Amino acid sequence: MSFKKVVIVGGGVLGTQIGLMSAYTGHDTTFWLRSEGSIGRTQSKVDQYSAAMLADLEGAKKLIGNPMGAFLYPHGMIRTWEGITAEKIDELSAQAEQNFAEHVHLELDLAKALADADIIIEAMAENPEAKIEMYEKMKDVMSEDSILCTNSSTLLPSTFAEHTGRPEKYCALHFANTIWKNNTAEVMGHPGTDPAVYEKVVAFADEINMVPLQLHKEQPGYILNSMLVPFLSAAQGLWADEVADPETIDLTWRLATGAPKGPFEILDIVGLTTAYNINQMKPEAQTEGTLINKIGKMLKEKIDKGETGVTAGKGFYDYN
Repeated sequence: MSFKKVVIVGGGVLGTQIGLMSAYTGHDTTFWLRSEGSIGRTQSKVDQYSAAMLADLEGAKKLIGNPMGAFLYPHGMIRTWEGITAEKIDELSAQAEQNFAEHVHLELDLAKALADADIIIEAMAENPEAKIEMYEKMKDVMSEDSILCTNSSTLLPSTFAEHTGRPEKYCALHFANTIWKNNTAEVMGHPGTDPAVYEKVVAFADEINMVPLQLHKEQPGYILNSMLVPFLSAAQGLWADEVADPETIDLTWRLATGAPKGPFEILDIVGLTTAYNINQMKPEAQTEGTLINKIGKMLKEKIDKGETGVTAGKGFYDYN
């Protein structure tokens, strides 16, 4: 194992999942959090997602012998489906519980959290100013050899490279939601990323059971979100323009394509705060009367009511 200590800066939805997959695969993993209040919120996510991961692992037993099992098993938790048995899954579950207990740490002291980290993954909200402020705080306390990655879903690493204090050791590493099942890891450097560092990040993605998806140049939204964001934006436009309600839009998509989830179900998983931040980066978001402006206002209404998605128990749908 090349990477012994992994640090996650931020304990949100994806940050928590990344950290848990890191711990699941035997890496000592520290979450750096801003405040005492963040500890409780992050611990609840750690408990929620670790339970979901273990439940999906246990559920994989029912797929043994099913021709669809090779497609439906949690790919991030089982390296290969070939030859899998219920006994092997039990072994993985026992090891997972031990790893979650031993390898997950929550830390408020930034210098202590970052000390001797092999790789640091920034998983903050899509707020450029906040990311820059964080990098400026981190650059003087990171160990010299630490690799720094951003999990930003839309922003380019070249936007922030000069603020990191180590542009050659900085790149993007983006994960899809429910990463223990949808085990993608998009690796995207910027023009100043050291190719050797890029290859190390690819190797790290493989170490935590992801499929490294290598981009050859910077692209806002990478591969996945270059396709997904316009799709979700189109759905939000139909909702904001009062063409149809979210349930009908989702039903239309599921019926017509055979997809398991519609766009608003996906938005609840992604989180409405992330959707709002992405929407607000569009120039039209500040122009009164535009559809993008209206989408922002409608999302903000739900966020202000605490309806931010699955992790809050309610978004476009009620999960309580």
